Amino acid sequence: MKKRIYLSLFAFASLCAANAQSYLGYVHDNYAGVQGVLYNPASIVDSRFKTDINLFSISSSVTNDLYGVKIFDVFKDGYDFDLEAKKSFSNANNVAFNTDIMGPSVMFNIAPKHSLAIFTRARAFINVVDVNGQVINDVTKDNSSSFPEAQVGSFNGVGNSWGELGLSYAAVLYQRGQHFLKGGITAKYLQGVANYHFKGTNITMAYNDTGSDLTSTYTTSGNAIYGSSQDFSLSSDVEINSSSRGFGVDLGLVYEWRPEYTADRADINDLKEVNKYKLRFGVSVTDIGSMKYADGVRNGYNLGGVFSQDDFDGYDSFDDFMEGEFGPGTTVNGAVKSNLPTAIHADVDWNIHNKFYLNANADFGVVSKTKLNQNSIANRVSVTPRYESKWFSAYVPISYMDYSKQAQVGFGLRTGVFFIGSGSILSNAVSKSSRAADIHLGFKIPVYQKKAKDQDGDGILDKDDECPTVAGPVENKGCPWGDRDNDGILDKDDKCPDVAGPAANNGCPWEDKDNDGVLDKDDKCPTVAGPKENAGCPWPDTDGDGVLDKDDKCPKVKGTLANNGCPEVTTEVIKKLNDFSKSILFDSSKATIKPESNSKLEEIVKVMNEYSNANFKLEGHTDSTGNAAKNLQLSKDRAAAVKDYLVAKGISADRLSSEGYGITKPIASNKTVEGRAENRRVEIILVK
Repeated sequence: MKKRIYLSLFAFASLCAANAQSYLGYVHDNYAGVQGVLYNPASIVDSRFKTDINLFSISSSVTNDLYGVKIFDVFKDGYDFDLEAKKSFSNANNVAFNTDIMGPSVMFNIAPKHSLAIFTRARAFINVVDVNGQVINDVTKDNSSSFPEAQVGSFNGVGNSWGELGLSYAAVLYQRGQHFLKGGITAKYLQGVANYHFKGTNITMAYNDTGSDLTSTYTTSGNAIYGSSQDFSLSSDVEINSSSRGFGVDLGLVYEWRPEYTADRADINDLKEVNKYKLRFGVSVTDIGSMKYADGVRNGYNLGGVFSQDDFDGYDSFDDFMEGEFGPGTTVNGAVKSNLPTAIHADVDWNIHNKFYLNANADFGVVSKTKLNQNSIANRVSVTPRYESKWFSAYVPISYMDYSKQAQVGFGLRTGVFFIGSGSILSNAVSKSSRAADIHLGFKIPVYQKKAKDQDGDGILDKDDECPTVAGPVENKGCPWGDRDNDGILDKDDKCPDVAGPAANNGCPWEDKDNDGVLDKDDKCPTVAGPKENAGCPWPDTDGDGVLDKDDKCPKVKGTLANNGCPEVTTEVIKKLNDFSKSILFDSSKATIKPESNSKLEEIVKVMNEYSNANFKLEGHTDSTGNAAKNLQLSKDRAAAVKDYLVAKGISADRLSSEGYGITKPIASNKTVEGRAENRRVEIILVK
């Protein structure tokens, strides 16, 4: 016998923990348009759409961790849920259902960096958590027998349906180089439709089966609170009260890394029709807010008691049953507050290559799932590869969510005006124990951004290009660089764009500052005139004798012009030289100079160095003693010996010559000792 009482007590157990995100896989598409605002309000600015009009779209899902089914068999005639479903009982089971309908909605740009969206939305969002699945099994199986007291436990459930009228605003907050940041906010007016909530605390149940509805009894204990948006004991029809309203807010930020932005592609951020990021990071907080049901009612009961199936069947409504068996309860009439399912969403979108993307997403609820009359989402993580283009997208979401505890794989398509997808269709097609199913679809009218014009293909949009039909660099505002002076050097590199000049001088003609006929580039003295032969420098006169160094054979010693800048060799100098030379002593009958004569020779060297351009002849003489021929040879040898000494001391051999005259040129009488001594000599003669 079916145990209808349990099913009535926990009717919401078939509807529970709402899905984490509507339009799974689709909202991360850059062509999601106005649907994207539901996940992150910042998404609508810098959009691929000028305008996106949603006609109708819906996202619906169901998930649980108690029953697993072969999804497509459920729709077959004769399918027996109790017999064919795979059951996974625990003391904290959950089941899920969520529907999100977007009515007529529109997003549009109000300025290049500002966008608005207006949307209408209807939502049904229900949570039931921590229900004891084993007790469900004991109560619901037809052939059940008595069971002892079982801990149903402490469970919580809330169901909300409401409408939304939303206004979203998004703007570009920061845009510089490769970095782009946008933010958005949505304000939502909430119109409550219906609410039902309950909470059980420490509930137990025992069943004594006698085989008769009249005598078979349930024994229960614990406490329960349940409430609703209106007193359904008076009327089962949902009555919408315009005073049942509230307000909500969504916030979002999106950062994009745009590595293609460079100095020569600074216009990349102006290309509204294309995606510009390599990586996109998004974070948002949705459903901040609450609503109050003006005609709400809330009842609290102590569930200690015993009743039969027959007792339950005798009541017209569940409210009558609760009041009759466990009443009088504590009743509060008036406004009942219900919080929205506040959640944090974060995602990373990677443009792998061209039109291929990979998205990683996480959704986390921030509202306690056990708090009375508060909706909360089931946490979920997902990875979605997709192909995305202007008129077509395909995506494969792979996700894992609380409650179902199964990986789900789906598939979706977008074809411009229509989209359809599911986050679980592929996994459900092969699974024999699916715990979740979902679908989303919609119809819209997209108005895409126009392709920016660049007639000359230089990467600069026509609106910013001063030469839109001729390619040119961004530094010259899209115009080619000119060459006004026709010197072969572009004006951008020409420091003298109006005067022809060589590339070596940056397009400027070479100067001649000192006007000496030698260009500054070749002039070693560019500010002082000088001849070309001296690299543009004036000839120096190092010794200051009035004879330029180039003509001065003695540039470091003052001399006369007549003597080519060298000092004149006077008779006094010749006399001085001869005074030294006549004092040179040789070994008897030999050409060997005696050491004591070296000092005289050194003095001769000094004088000759002072007159470095003068040439000298060394003449050797002897006295008349001995053989005349031998004396002639001896005189030659002695003159040569002196020459050799001077050459050894640095006097150029080209300046010296030597000759011997023997006894032929005496300067004194050979009859006396003194005379013969004078005749033995070496004389130095200036050669002119």
